This record gives sequence, C-alpha cells and structure tokens, in this order.
Amino acid sequence: MKHLLNSLTSGNWRALLACFLYFDTGFTVWVMFGPLAPFIHKDIAMTPAELGFLVAVPVLGAAILRVTLGNLYQAYDGRRIALCGVVLSALPSIVLLLSPSAPSYVMLLVLGVFLGVGGASFAVALPMAGSNYPPKVQGLVLGLAAAGNIGAVLDGFLFPSLADHFGWAKAAGAALPLLALAATALFFWAKDLGPKSGSAPRALRSFCVTLGGLIALVLAVHAGVFGAGKTGVLLLPVLGALLAIAVLPKHYRSVLAESDTWVVMLVYSITFGGFVGMSSYVTTLLVSLYQLPKLEAGLFMSLLAFTGALVRPLGGLIADRISGVRALVLLLAGISLCDFAFAAWMPPLPAGIALLVATYLCFGLGNGATFQLVPQRWKGKTGLMSGIIGAAGGIGGFYLPVIMGMAKESTGSYQMGFATFGVISALAFALVVLHRTRWLTWALPAESLVVASSIPAAGARANSGV
Repeated sequence: MKHLLNSLTSGNWRALLACFLYFDTGFTVWVMFGPLAPFIHKDIAMTPAELGFLVAVPVLGAAILRVTLGNLYQAYDGRRIALCGVVLSALPSIVLLLSPSAPSYVMLLVLGVFLGVGGASFAVALPMAGSNYPPKVQGLVLGLAAAGNIGAVLDGFLFPSLADHFGWAKAAGAALPLLALAATALFFWAKDLGPKSGSAPRALRSFCVTLGGLIALVLAVHAGVFGAGKTGVLLLPVLGALLAIAVLPKHYRSVLAESDTWVVMLVYSITFGGFVGMSSYVTTLLVSLYQLPKLEAGLFMSLLAFTGALVRPLGGLIADRISGVRALVLLLAGISLCDFAFAAWMPPLPAGIALLVATYLCFGLGNGATFQLVPQRWKGKTGLMSGIIGAAGGIGGFYLPVIMGMAKESTGSYQMGFATFGVISALAFALVVLHRTRWLTWALPAESLVVASSIPAAGARANSGV
C-alpha cells in the first residue's frame, strides 16, 4: 500500500483521476446499446442479424476512431481533445432524449458511430495520464487510467432498469450526468504534458474524415453495397482500418512497418479484444451452453467484466516490477490453455465458470502488462500507438462473437471457436517468446538495468578484494 501511495504521489493524481473518469464514462456510453438492445428491438422491427450489427457498430467505431484520435493527440492538447470527445459522445443521448418518437434503424446506426467516440477516449486518456508521471510507474498509472473499462459493469445495472420504467430512449439520457462529471474533472484537473509534433489542423481533418467515412461505410454495409449477409460485416473492420491508416501522416504510418507494432497489436487483440468480445457474448454462451436464466447470465457477465477491469492496474504494477514482456509470456500461455481446455472438454458449469474467471483474470492482467510496454518502446508516439494498438483490441472484440456464432451455427458447438482463439493465443505467445530477449533491453525500467549491470561489476570487485 505504501508503494502504491508513493507511486500515485510521484505525479499529478488529480490529472490521473480526470483521465480515469473520462475513460470510465466514455466506456459506459460506448457499450450502451448492448443492455438497451432488447428494449430497442420491441420498438423497431429488425432481424437478429440487424440487431447484432447495431450492437457491434459502436465497438468497431471506437476501434477505428482510436487511430486518428491518437494521431490528433500527438499534435494537439489532450485536455481539449478530451472535452470535445465528451461532447461528441453525448450527442446520441441528447438526440434520443429529445426525440419525440422512436428513431429509425438507420439513425441508430449513425448514433452508434458517435457512441464509438466514447470508446475511442482510450487513445487520449492513457497517454495524457501517463504524461503526468515518471517512466518507472507507467504500468501502474496506465493500468489505473484504463481501469475505466469498469464502466461496462455500470451499463448492466443502470440502463435496463431505467429503460423498463421510462423507456429506452429516455434511459439513454442517464449517460449525460456521467459525461458532465467527466467534463468537469477534465476542465479543472486534466493536464497534458506529453510532447507534441505534426500539424494540428491536418490531424483534425484526418479525424473528421475518418468519422464521416466510417458513417458512410456503416450505411453502405447496411445497404448491401459490399455484399449481402455476413460478407459486408466481416469486411467492415478491414475497410475502416484502411480508411484510418490512409489519412495518417506518412511518417506515422512507418510504425506499421515495424514487427514490434504487429506483435503488440496481436497481443492486445487477444487480451482487450477477448475482454470486450467475450463480455458481449458470454451471456449468450452461458444461456446456450448451460441453460442459465438470462438475468443470472447477465449478472455473471457483469461480475466477469468487473473482475477483468479490477485487475488491470495490478497487471501494470506487476509489469513495472518484472517487465510487461515476462508477464505476457505467462498470461498468453494461460489464455491459450483456458481456450484449449474449453475446446477439448466443454466442461460442466462449475469448471466452466472457473475457466471463465481464470480467462478474465488473464485478460485484465494482460491489458495492463501490454500498455506498460508502449511508452517504453514508442517514446514520443504514445498517443498514436495507443490509438493503433487500441484499434487492434477493438477489432479483436468485434470478431470474437462473430467467430463464436459462426462456429455454433456451423458445427452445433462452440469447440471450434475456442480452438481458433486458442491457436491465435498460442501464436502470440510464441512471437513474444521470440522477441523476448530483444524486448527486455528496452522493456525493463532503467533502475533495473542499472542494478543488473552493477551485479557483475560488484562481483568482480569482490573477487579482486576491492
């Protein structure tokens, strides 16, 4: 506890709290359509596939927008970007609250993209929080800021009960006081001490082009422009990512030529993508696999999300001590083993719950460990890399429920889905092991390197009698 307090007081804890609230409320808004979906379905006629697409649009929106929002952070004051992000993510709640009648499905798709701005807050909240603290505590600080994904727990408790009493459109307005709280904290407490480079007007144009282009892509997929059925939905993340990359400055796109970038993106698509994707699908999994009542399955989903979010700062703290590289080797092995256990066994309920808890613990710890590496490896580019790596996590979260659903539909079982993610996690484990020696040269805190290098020298002095 003393070490924790010393770490927090080594920087600006008020700025850290403001960043936490910004990401927490952004995350709450981001996944708002999930718990409201059953209520929306009663008022607006849509197929199950259309309902699934509606819930998935904010997830994908955040993934893609994180790239250009992170680029904007590199060139402009993070506090002002965050305040603008709060306003944009509040627009859906304002529109739904003031709407005299139920909006159309197309309008909800457009609002879903703006909800994605809330999830994209990740690309600003993390580097801005980290800029207020020294390098030796970055894992803990970024883990605490990113623990804002605990906002997903609030959704399950807040929005369904309000929708039941006041209607789903009015329930969406409950996000506005939360966003106002975050905006107040940002205005008075937030400070951005990170280095800036590039053109702010150009970065702003890139963000606006991505936002408008993503809305156009979503509506085009809905209209069947890219193929009917699942084809367009599966292509959408690729098209959105290409759009975001295309508007980045050329010298920033160069990070995509580095193997380290792709390995860390793969790791985060497993840890954070697993957290988000499984949180959106685990209720369906529990009902289908174990015949749990829907309310109990939903409550268990909230508890799993709470567990994963709660341990994320611990993952950063552990990574500060032993490095994110060593932590990820263990955690990716754990995720892969849990997936393969499900695939080979399809365990009974008690064992299945134990495996899910273990998986979520690895997800949360892995999220914290991954972002301990980012400011160490990409100094001066943490905003951009938070956006790019965060996008990979969001895309992983988009594909997980799609692949699980395909496996169930094609084979009548979830085994192939779990086996697929077990193989992907094993691949990430192998890649981190291959990069381990080289990564440790920059992943370890400077103090650890000094101590490590002094040990041989001390031994030599002892042997020489000095």
